[in-house]
Amino acid sequence: MLPTRALFGQARLTLFTRAGCGLCDTAKHTVVQLNKRRPFEYVEKDIQEPVNKAWKDVYDYDVPVLHVQSVNNGLPKEAELSDARKLFHRMTEQEVEKLVDEAEN
Repeated sequence: MLPTRALFGQARLTLFTRAGCGLCDTAKHTVVQLNKRRPFEYVEKDIQEPVNKAWKDVYDYDVPVLHVQSVNNGLPKEAELSDARKLFHRMTEQEVEKLVDEAEN
């Protein structure tokens, strides 16, 4: 992480996906390519897994969905995430990077 980014907080990206989804594979590739150039937390959640049932109920027909959130260091765990900025279905690396910039500043 660049020193100036530490002052603002790092972004956390969560990709909601499912196996066998071509759009999900493309979205994952987009996020991974951006992550190679700049650091951020990245998590994938397969909505088909039983533990993610609540997300399946919300995003069953919308995957892939990308949540971009700001992680504010020093706050209690329950309050550390801001409201998520969201991208649905098709996303470019530039669109994802713009949301990461917004989350980090």
